[in-house]
Amino acid sequence: MKRILVTGSTGQLGNELSLLSLGETEYSFEFVDRSVLDLSSETSIQKFFSKTLFPDLFAIINGAAYTAVDLAEKDEVNARFVNVEAPKKLASYAKSVGAKFVHVSTDFVFDGNHSRPYQEADFKNPISVYGKTKSLGEDEILDMNPDSIIIRTSWVYSKFGKNFFNTIHRLAKERENLKVIDDQIGTPTWAGDLAKVCLLAANSKQSGIFHFSNEGIASWYDFAYEIVNKFGYNCHVIPIATEDYPTDARRPSYSVLSKKKFRENFNFMNVHWRERLHQLVEEVKKGS
Repeated sequence: MKRILVTGSTGQLGNELSLLSLGETEYSFEFVDRSVLDLSSETSIQKFFSKTLFPDLFAIINGAAYTAVDLAEKDEVNARFVNVEAPKKLASYAKSVGAKFVHVSTDFVFDGNHSRPYQEADFKNPISVYGKTKSLGEDEILDMNPDSIIIRTSWVYSKFGKNFFNTIHRLAKERENLKVIDDQIGTPTWAGDLAKVCLLAANSKQSGIFHFSNEGIASWYDFAYEIVNKFGYNCHVIPIATEDYPTDARRPSYSVLSKKKFRENFNFMNVHWRERLHQLVEEVKKGS
């Protein structure tokens, strides 16, 4: 069996990979969380790889990241270590044992000034500390280990952890009105599909950067409205402008990702974001 190390096992991607691992016959997974491998600590990283040997390792999927976009504005040192230095060390280790390194990046490496979907080779111009650290992380990884695959994605959600889907689901049960930004455009991505794509990448001879999200485009308002509507909550979703909801970090106003390169190189049946969202809502309804 192909042995895969997954970091950030308690996050959205890690949880979805854990579900995929159930009954898996091709891959053997080693899931590690922050208590075992803390990617914000150089000591923890050194200790883990000095005591844990993976001579037969097939791939590393890095599901850990510093994703607190606003907090990063005041915590740049930690954000940089987790998003730049730590993945660089993981990429180096993967190279040393002949394993594939798969890393997840973000649409926030772009400034949002385009009016057509961003391609992989488009100029990066991040407008937040978070985006800058993720952009630099990409560069360092590919410099260290050119065989790595970086999956840039956007607006990741699932039933696990803190994300937009769970926040809207919770607030819609508590409030009569929700104000949601309507002038930031992107594409929601279900973490379950992202997990499948990471496995495809781990088993691929491809390298470099690929864009993946679900199909279609949306504003945060569109996304929230669809969540509330499908759950059937009596909550009014009100569209507002970015300027009416100030945050510490700037967000790109348009960050739709072109998936042309991904489609040409990977065999994956992608679907529209609404279809995936509806499936997840039904799953959550059945479980509640």
